[in-house]
Amino acid sequence: MDDEECEKPVKRRNRQQLSNAMEHMRFAVTYDPKFSSTSPTPPPLDSLSLSEQDAYGVPASLQPLRHPPERSEDPSNQLKRTDPFQFGSRYLQEGDDIFAFNAWDHVETDAAYAEFAELQYAKQREAPVSDFDRKRFNQDPAKWWNKFYGSNSANFFKNRKWLQQEFPVLKEVTKKGAGRKVLLEVGAGAGNTAFPILRENENEELRVHACDFSKKAVEVMKKSEHYDEKIMHANVWDVAGTGESALPPGLEPGSVDVVLMIFIFSALAPNQWDQALKNIFSVLKPGGQVLFRDYGRGDLSQIRFKKERWMQENFYIRGDGTRVYFFDKDELGDIWKGKTFQPPTEEPEDRTVFEEKEPRESNGVVEDSISHTTTPAFDIEDIGIDRRMLVNRQRRLKMYRVWLQAVFRKPSQESQSTNS
Repeated sequence: MDDEECEKPVKRRNRQQLSNAMEHMRFAVTYDPKFSSTSPTPPPLDSLSLSEQDAYGVPASLQPLRHPPERSEDPSNQLKRTDPFQFGSRYLQEGDDIFAFNAWDHVETDAAYAEFAELQYAKQREAPVSDFDRKRFNQDPAKWWNKFYGSNSANFFKNRKWLQQEFPVLKEVTKKGAGRKVLLEVGAGAGNTAFPILRENENEELRVHACDFSKKAVEVMKKSEHYDEKIMHANVWDVAGTGESALPPGLEPGSVDVVLMIFIFSALAPNQWDQALKNIFSVLKPGGQVLFRDYGRGDLSQIRFKKERWMQENFYIRGDGTRVYFFDKDELGDIWKGKTFQPPTEEPEDRTVFEEKEPRESNGVVEDSISHTTTPAFDIEDIGIDRRMLVNRQRRLKMYRVWLQAVFRKPSQESQSTNS
């Protein structure tokens, strides 16, 4: 569930209150006027009051790190960016009012916040999901996404109008005269990515395949007034499928120009990554691109998880039964470069994440010398961390978000021949 883009109905409440889901984060995200950047060091955790301990001992005085003030009055600080991986230019600087804008870019947190995060992770590990829940959530993940889309309308997620800004290749494949182009969206949900692309499309030869392993999500897309079978095909498909289900319906190996994976890879269990990459590699044309955006390690949505949500390191189950993983930048790069790993065990007492094996590369894939399976080796065009502080100015809340964005490319035939 793409929770940074959710539009949930909000009940009227006093401005001083947080939602039930956020109440335990009060001291981490609320602004206390009594404190400022010049306030003394917060008291040690063991000296805090009971109410503060209920909020995991994080006082409201915690502040984000600030940049030097020399750019505070620089008009270029607000100019529209041209680099897709620049992730904005609104830097929080010394003297700036946190609540002057709704968001700040490239916001780093300090050691005190990192300590708070580690305390949260420790509490999560101490109270993992039960063996029973682990099995039922992992056996049929599509079931929980069907329930999700059965309970939420197509308006649950905002339309992703920012796609062409983040991934300029989408402008190229949708412009007039671009020729035959095939775009595959994996985890299309209710069409909040596919439909904005179609609205901007001027290419009569563009074909969009929007796939999701939730039958309900596909039904929602097909019922939309924007669904046009001449251009768009919505189908049920599990990106980690095997055998006859390894490729999306209606697509052949090497037939896709661009694959979109927006907040979908995190919904897979780590032991599904390898098969998913094989399927994506197979369906892409040589030189085809994967446009990727997902959750990063330390995102607020990871830190806020309570007990009985931790399944294995950085992998959680949400309250609605859907799963989510939080990636590290280097880890994500290694996965897509074809390094092979032993997936972590599902036993709660095992804290090991990966045991890396020595791979060898041949013809664009990496062969595992132990298991003799092949993992695709994608080229990394770009990969970056989008650290942003979102601000609710009315309720004076600040929320630290971390997302990873990347472009991966299937090696061209020439480069595969060179490696053979």
